[in-house]
Amino acid sequence: MRKELSQKIQQFGRTLLLPIGVMAPVGMILGITGALVQSYMIARFPVLGNEAINTTLVSIRTIASAIFDNIPLLFAMGVAYGMSKKDKGIAVFASVLGYLILIITMNVWLNVTGKLVDPEVMSQFGQIKVLGIQTMNVNALGGIIAGGVAAWATDKFYKLELPIALAFFAGKKSVPIITMGIMVAIGLGIPFIWEAAVGLLTHLSVVFLSPVGPFFTAAGERLFIPFGLHHLWNALFRFTEAGGSYVINGETYVGVVPALNEILFNLGPDSEYWNMIPKLTRFMAQQQMLVTLFAFPAIALAMYKTSHKENRPMVKSLMLTCVLTALLGNVTEPLEFSFVFISPLLYVIYACIVGIGAVAISFANVGIGYIRGTIFDFAIFGLLYERTNWLSFVLIGLVLAVVTYFIFKFMILKLDLKTPGREDVPSVENTLIKEKRYDEIAKLVVKGLGGKANIKNVDNCITRLRIDLGDVKEVDKKILEESGCTGIFFPAPKHIHIVYGPLVEFVRNAVDEELAK
Repeated sequence: MRKELSQKIQQFGRTLLLPIGVMAPVGMILGITGALVQSYMIARFPVLGNEAINTTLVSIRTIASAIFDNIPLLFAMGVAYGMSKKDKGIAVFASVLGYLILIITMNVWLNVTGKLVDPEVMSQFGQIKVLGIQTMNVNALGGIIAGGVAAWATDKFYKLELPIALAFFAGKKSVPIITMGIMVAIGLGIPFIWEAAVGLLTHLSVVFLSPVGPFFTAAGERLFIPFGLHHLWNALFRFTEAGGSYVINGETYVGVVPALNEILFNLGPDSEYWNMIPKLTRFMAQQQMLVTLFAFPAIALAMYKTSHKENRPMVKSLMLTCVLTALLGNVTEPLEFSFVFISPLLYVIYACIVGIGAVAISFANVGIGYIRGTIFDFAIFGLLYERTNWLSFVLIGLVLAVVTYFIFKFMILKLDLKTPGREDVPSVENTLIKEKRYDEIAKLVVKGLGGKANIKNVDNCITRLRIDLGDVKEVDKKILEESGCTGIFFPAPKHIHIVYGPLVEFVRNAVDEELAK
């Protein structure tokens, strides 16, 4: 039971990737357009003041902001799609209806109890207007609940049979109806428990919002990555009271991301609230940038320097790919998985280094970034915006890189860790992934997992295949290693993770096609 719950939690964490995956590039667009329409940017580059250019930039920002104005709806659809196994389409449809019913039900409750306040002061009373409906400000959590209920209802009732008189409402049509009914009950129940929940998260925020809070958020994210729970961990302080509540122009924003959206994309550096930016970004991408821009190159160099000479050409290629994948794509698992299972102690030390670095840049009043930690985000949110203290960030990052390099080099040699290129048997570069021969990879995966009959469900996140099995004893690791994967582990009974890096989605598609034959 406990293992099954753990798997469900991991699956839920993965579903958050879809809405976040949409928010990240849109946030980059908002960041670019938001920076280019600021008065100080126009003063620096007068061409930006051209009416046509300025109108275009403002229009793009307005269009992109529609995503951030409807974050709960994104989470509703993302969770429904990720959690449902039977019919993802009907699950997403039901989640949208469920979310609408949730917010209108809470609106009715507020009306009936006389607690619906004037729109001008609604934020002070924990209320917000979503899709034109004034309701309780449950933020992304409301969407997550709607998506979860829709996914459950889909898997449970998509084949529901009813008496002939009601047959029209049977099967898939029953899913949105059942979802809406459940969301009515939840909408009436939330007001009674929301105050208690807010109080609990507010107490937790005392830890996160303390001077050493970034250590727990940054180190915690690294430590949760091997278990697939880091997305859930990040969502806790990004979208709930655990990340604090912030009053901006009389409106209350719950969690770090909503407040950051308002200041970064709407108000800009000229606003009096820009001084709040370092308090918000200390929980966001600048922590990830420490990893992608500084820690990773240092780790890769340490692994290259400690590898066997005959293996260094292969290690150089592998490390360069891992570093660029993180630097350009924000994907860190390939390199982290190269040592986390070999030496958990080294991985814990690595997480602590990142945590300490996060505290250091927080004390330096650095205010850089949004969700992603790529070099593009550093250029946009660190260099284009003013008063970000990016120079302090770079200096601290360089110190962190030097410390990381020497610690990793010492630990690898001292403990004789079998990092890439240090295996007892000389490494042989597998070309399947490099040459994108996904069909051949898929055949090896199916064979290595014991055949089609042993594979119960195939899923993937950004870097890993996540597969439910009938019997783990049928797994042949040697065959799986021939497929070009960079890691294999079993987080739970009858469940396997196979790491392929950012090309995993294409591997998963090929595996699905192989299973369908």
